[in-house]
Amino acid sequence: MIVRAIPQGTSKMDETTIDREAMGRLAKALAFVCGADHPTTVALKTAGESGTERDIKNARTLFLKLKQSERRAALAMLEE
Repeated sequence: MIVRAIPQGTSKMDETTIDREAMGRLAKALAFVCGADHPTTVALKTAGESGTERDIKNARTLFLKLKQSERRAALAMLEE
């Protein structure tokens, strides 16, 4: 599986460690950064809800295609 869970006791998340739970939270943060109707936001929300490997892989791929500044902004919102 491409997506790895965040080790327990670790709060820091980076671009390669996005699990199903985190995708739902990340979708909310990305909605603020890029907009609720952005394809990556929609994909992250779908992956967070369905949890299927196909949706998770698609969401992760789209997330990694975002501008680095957009990814970091969304991840920073999760750390607060």
